[in-house]
Amino acid sequence: MLMLLMFVVRSHIGWGLTCKVGIQAAIGSTVHRRHHMSAVFTYLFTREREWGQHSTEDCSKSFRFLVHRVAQYEDVTPCIRLTALQLTYQRSKSLGTKQAHNQTTPSALQKTKTKERQKRQKEATRAEELGLEPPPKPVQHTLENTREADDTMVDPTDEEVMADENDDEFAAHFANARPPKVLITTSYKPSKIMYTFLSEMLELLPCAEYYKRNGFPLKKIVKFAANRGYTDLMVFNEDRKQVNGLLLVHLPDGPTAHFRLSNLKLGRDIKGHGRSTSHKPELILNHFDTRLGHRLGRMLASLFPQDPQFRGRRVVTFHNQRDFIFLRHHRYIFEEKETRDQAAKDPAKAKKKAVIARLQELGPRFTLKLLSLQKGTFDSRNGEFEWLPKKENKTSRRRFFL
Repeated sequence: MLMLLMFVVRSHIGWGLTCKVGIQAAIGSTVHRRHHMSAVFTYLFTREREWGQHSTEDCSKSFRFLVHRVAQYEDVTPCIRLTALQLTYQRSKSLGTKQAHNQTTPSALQKTKTKERQKRQKEATRAEELGLEPPPKPVQHTLENTREADDTMVDPTDEEVMADENDDEFAAHFANARPPKVLITTSYKPSKIMYTFLSEMLELLPCAEYYKRNGFPLKKIVKFAANRGYTDLMVFNEDRKQVNGLLLVHLPDGPTAHFRLSNLKLGRDIKGHGRSTSHKPELILNHFDTRLGHRLGRMLASLFPQDPQFRGRRVVTFHNQRDFIFLRHHRYIFEEKETRDQAAKDPAKAKKKAVIARLQELGPRFTLKLLSLQKGTFDSRNGEFEWLPKKENKTSRRRFFL
C-alpha cells in the first residue's frame, strides 16, 4: 500500500516531494512500531539507482530530510543510524564528484575557441618569421560597435548640419567673435572639499572666475552674469560633502544642461600628477555623434578658447562612452631616453637616443551624466525641455542618445 501511494504521488507531484512523502510515511509508522524502521532503508536502497537520473538538488534535499528525521528518534538502534549516515555520505560524495566533473570539463564551444586562438597564433608567428604582415585580428563585439542604428546620427560635413551650426547659440563663439568668460559658483554653504575642487577647476578653465553664492537664487545669478558679459554659468552642487551635480547655463539665451557628477578624483589624489600652467589648453571631443550629442559637445567646447597655446602642452578631453562623459586633464611630455639595439654587435653602437612622448595627468577627473537639456536659461517652473530621459525610449542596452 505504501509503495502504491508513493507511485501515485511521484507521477502527479514530482520526484523531490515523492522522496519526502515516502520517508515521512515510513518513519511515521515507526513511532508506534519500531521494527518497521527497516522500511525506510528498504525504500532508500530500492530507489538508489533511480536517484542518479534526477537532479542533484532534489536528491540533496531528500538526504537532508532523512538525516533530520532519523536523528530525532533516540530509540533507533545504533546499526540503523550508522547505516543511514553511511548511505548519506556515499551518495553525497558521488554527487559532489559528478558536479566537479561537470564544472571542469570544457564544453565544445570552449574547445573550438581554443583551437581557433591557437591557429591564429601560429599564423601570426609564421608571418612574422617570413617578414609578412600578420593576419587581421577579429573585431571584438562591444556595446559601442553593436549599438542600435539611430536616425539622429549626424555627419559634421553635412550641409544641413553646418547651416544649423552657423545659426545656433554657439555660432559667435566658434567664429571667434565672442571669447569665453565663465562664472563659477556653488550651492549654499560649500565645504572644504568643494573649495579644493573649485581651485582645480579654475586651473582647468583659464577664462573662469569664481563668485560666492551668498544666498542668491539662481535666476538672479543668471541675470547678474548675463548683464556683466559672461558667456557661461557653472553651478556645482554638493550633498554631504560630496560634489554630485553640475548645472551649465549658456548665456544669454541658453540652453541649460543639468548633469549628475560622479567618480570625482582631485589632482592631489592622482599618483604622479602635475600642476597646471596658465596656458590655454587644447580640447578633444570624442564620440558625440547624434544630434543631441553634437549640440552638447558644442556647448562644452564653448567653455574653452579657440586659440590654444601649444607651448603649454595641456589637453582637456571629453570622452563620451555609453552616454557617460569622462573628463580628463593631461600634459604631454617629451623625454629623451637611451634605447638598445639588440641586433647590433658593437656595444657602443647598440645605444641609441630616442625621444619618447608620455602623458602626465593633472586633474581633476570626473564623470558626467546628462539628466536634462532645457531651452533658454534656467527656469524650473515654465521651462521647455529639449531632452529628458524616458523609460519608453530606453528599449535596449545598445541604444544610446549621445
